[in-house]
Amino acid sequence: MYKFCYFVPESHLEQTKQALFDVGAGKIGEYDSCAWQCEGQGQFRPLAGSDPFLGQQGQLETVREYKVELVCDDSLIRDALAALKQAHPYEEPAYEIFRLVDL
Repeated sequence: MYKFCYFVPESHLEQTKQALFDVGAGKIGEYDSCAWQCEGQGQFRPLAGSDPFLGQQGQLETVREYKVELVCDDSLIRDALAALKQAHPYEEPAYEIFRLVDL
């Protein structure tokens, strides 16, 4: 099992969660569509050669974003990552994947 965390602007919050749920992520026992989210502020500066969804090359951008956390079965993690990248508006979405240990 993995814990999958990612950061997304509010405009694509529900769309990205649904894409992950559609491939089977966010399932815990007899429950599906399980996730935790909190609002925060992200920042980035698009560099030369980038094609930013938000902001302008060379200018620091701050944006209201959500951090979303959910679990994902080992067999689905690659499909989940592909689904996130397809549904996410950013050219380079920020995400974290952690392997979980059953104790």
